[in-house]
Amino acid sequence: MQHTAVIFDLFGTLVDIFSAEEYFRVLAQVAEAVGASPEAFAAAWRHGFDQRAVGAFGGVEGNIAYVAHRLGLEPPSEGLAEAARYRLALTRRNLEPRPDAVATLSALRAAGFRIGLVSDCTSEVPVLWPETPLAPLVDAAVFSSEVHLKKPDPAIYHLACERLGVTPPQCVYVGDGGSRELSGAAAVGMTPVLIRVPYENEADVHRVDGEEWGGLRVSSLSEVLALVT
Repeated sequence: MQHTAVIFDLFGTLVDIFSAEEYFRVLAQVAEAVGASPEAFAAAWRHGFDQRAVGAFGGVEGNIAYVAHRLGLEPPSEGLAEAARYRLALTRRNLEPRPDAVATLSALRAAGFRIGLVSDCTSEVPVLWPETPLAPLVDAAVFSSEVHLKKPDPAIYHLACERLGVTPPQCVYVGDGGSRELSGAAAVGMTPVLIRVPYENEADVHRVDGEEWGGLRVSSLSEVLALVT
C-alpha cells in the first residue's frame, strides 16, 4: 500500500534527547523549591515516570506535588509554582527542533504527506507545543499525558491514524526506538524506521528497540524524505 502519512516520535527524533547533566541540575532546583532533598526527589521522580506520562497526576504542578507528598512534604503553592517554572523552562529549551526538522516536515507536506506526532511525554510538552515551530507543520499530535495511553499500546497508534484520516499500513513511523515504539508501530501494520543521529549516545537505556534494530534506519531527518518519496 502506498504511504500517505509519516508519523514521528518527538524526543530523539524531531528534537534532541534531554542532556542528563541539565536534566538533573534542574531537578535539583525543583527539589529545592519544594523543600526536598535533591537525591530523594530525583529517585521518587524517576520512579513515577510511567504514571506521569499517562497524565495520572494532572498538570505540571500536580506531578511535582505528587512526588513531594510521597516524600512527606506539603509544599506551599508558591514553591510548587516556582518548581513548575523550572520544569517548563527546561522543556522549552529542549523543544528546539533539530536543524533539519522544519525543512523535512515542510518538504513532506509539500509532497502531499499527512504528518503526525506520537510522543510519550509528561504534561509540560503539550502545554508548550503550540509555541514551537514544529506545531504548525504537524496535522495531528498525540501526547501520552493527554490521551492516557503510552507506547507501545496499539491504541495510541490507532488514535494517531484516526486523527490523520489514514490506516496504519499507509503510515511510516519514525522514532529513536524508545518505549518499544518501533515494534509497536510494526505490530499495528505501520512501516517503522529507526533514526539515530551520529552525535547521540548509543547507550541510552530507554531506546529498547534501537539496540538491535534490523529494519529500516536513517541517520538524519532529511533522509526520511528520500525514503518515502
